[in-house]
Amino acid sequence: MRADRMFVYGSIAGLACDLLLGDPRRGHPVAAFGRAAGAVERVLWRDHRGWGALHSLLCAGGAAAAAALVARGARGSSAASVALTAAATWSVVGGTSLGREARAIGGALAAGDVELARERLPHLCGRDPQSLDEQQIARAVVESVAENTSDAVVGALVWGAVAGVPGLVGFRAVNTLDAMVGHLSPQYRKFGWASARLDDVAGWPGARLTAGLTALAGADGRGAVRAWRADAGRHPSPNAGPVEASFAGALGVRLGGTLSYGGRVEHRPVLNAEGRAVEFGDIERAVRLSRRVGFLTLAVCAAGRVTGHALRARRARRRRG
Repeated sequence: MRADRMFVYGSIAGLACDLLLGDPRRGHPVAAFGRAAGAVERVLWRDHRGWGALHSLLCAGGAAAAAALVARGARGSSAASVALTAAATWSVVGGTSLGREARAIGGALAAGDVELARERLPHLCGRDPQSLDEQQIARAVVESVAENTSDAVVGALVWGAVAGVPGLVGFRAVNTLDAMVGHLSPQYRKFGWASARLDDVAGWPGARLTAGLTALAGADGRGAVRAWRADAGRHPSPNAGPVEASFAGALGVRLGGTLSYGGRVEHRPVLNAEGRAVEFGDIERAVRLSRRVGFLTLAVCAAGRVTGHALRARRARRRRG
């Protein structure tokens, strides 16, 4: 079986597992990677960019290299390659768990239980929940759904289409390292610099694809494009900006503004300022939009992988001819 078809079949199976089962309950590979990266950090940590870069190289590079070795070992069997791609996709894609957590918070808000919503919010994002009211919690959830659609679904599938199982694993490793050490706390301002920059580079194509597909799948495609073009560059994150702006425009809501994150207060620009304030009902709309974007991403990546194989085969025939 051709490699492009093995990716297509494996990624479809992996996304189906995520849809039906969510994240693995026990022995999650991403959690195991996080523990290993934490152990390496305890050995290497210095308040220095160079040591942080070494940490990123060893952890992300080691994960991608290990995945490449396993993929090479499975190359002799089409069934094994498809199964490995499916397992890797299921492990790194987290769209269903993202939706479940968001809906749980939305359900608490709908029931008027703001304290329960505050209790569950840290499962989804790193905001400080105690000072947030109902509207601010809803806004935080919608922003997290938007950003994690790119990080936990689209970006992984893009790199899987480009580099197979090593691409899937490598992207998730980079994204996990950024979540662990890439923030601007005093401890990680220098040590986490390399992980944060690497995540910016790895996330760039997925974020733009997410924004484009959001405009295609959202209720207000023109609004998504308008907000993306007008506001994305004002966001402090080069990748969260396009994604959150396009979601804001597609949903017709305002995102951004003041937030408390990791013990510090940030005053972010408002995205889609002409939209209305976020309501708890918008959480469900955001989750459904995220799901549609994920399905479209799978179609785009599968088509891209098959088309790329066809173009390479054509060039090969021309050289032989």
